Amino acid sequence: MALTTVDKALLLRCLNHEPGAWNDFVDRYLGMIYHVIHYTSYLRSVSIGPEDVEDIAAEVLLQIVADDYAVLRQFRGKSSLATYLTVIVRRISVHELTRRAHVQHAKAAKPERDEKSADHGSLDNIEEVQKLLRKLPAREREVVRLYYLEGRSYEEISSELHIPVNTIGPVLSRAKKRLRNGATAPASGEGATRQ
Repeated sequence: MALTTVDKALLLRCLNHEPGAWNDFVDRYLGMIYHVIHYTSYLRSVSIGPEDVEDIAAEVLLQIVADDYAVLRQFRGKSSLATYLTVIVRRISVHELTRRAHVQHAKAAKPERDEKSADHGSLDNIEEVQKLLRKLPAREREVVRLYYLEGRSYEEISSELHIPVNTIGPVLSRAKKRLRNGATAPASGEGATRQ
């Protein structure tokens, strides 16, 4: 579907910074932007609330106006403006959903602890992690080592150790609990071996 005369005029008005042009653009496309964000999160099996949708939509609009409407200036008119914007919105949505998932994983990996328990089994101190690693079974030890000492992402750990990505958070939680409780699992001879 080709660029319509209405959209062509709207584009020119935005690029020429005509009064009210941006408001007209938002009125025309905000519903579509919301729809694409919802559909993208659905396709990626990510549950998002109204505030998340608003935040991602705001990020989309910010990126459209960034660098003097660079996104709109790159549009060549070989499709409808709606089709072009759908691709842009989907790309930004995927990026934002991925970024938010990493932030959530990072938050889930950090235990909530008060000042009194801060000295027991803290995983914020690399030396402490190295010292306590030998107390863990092999699989937990490898996950903790890769995550805390090598700074690997959940996806990288999953790929290297051939374990499902959704098991890494629970493994890290169990490892931290063992360390805080001072568990003394033998370092060798357990059934799990490094892959």
